[in-house]
Amino acid sequence: MLLKDFYKVTNLVVAENLATAYITINKNHEIFKGHFPGNPVTPGVCMMQIIKELTEQIVDKKLFMESSSNVKFMAIINPEITPDLVLELDITETETGYKVKNCTTFNETVALKLTNNYIIK
Repeated sequence: MLLKDFYKVTNLVVAENLATAYITINKNHEIFKGHFPGNPVTPGVCMMQIIKELTEQIVDKKLFMESSSNVKFMAIINPEITPDLVLELDITETETGYKVKNCTTFNETVALKLTNNYIIK
């Protein structure tokens, strides 16, 4: 985990190339003191890192993000209000690594959609 104690995986369900991760963001993490004081917002780059780390755990390989496309931040993830997230990962193996389509939600709200391409380190 790049950011120590930033999030906790509460459940991870993997079925073939589809994975569903249930995580809880730590609302008391240091990062929220600067992003933003009094109105915490989970940084998009942190969400992208979580997706990478979950994918690495699922495929049991170290990965490097080669590219991202169709990145859509659709709702603010405030860890004080909605710390519990569901990340759906559609993982496809490629010649050089993996393509991951992600949809992150809280309650019934879509917060993030993206497609990442990773190469094996």
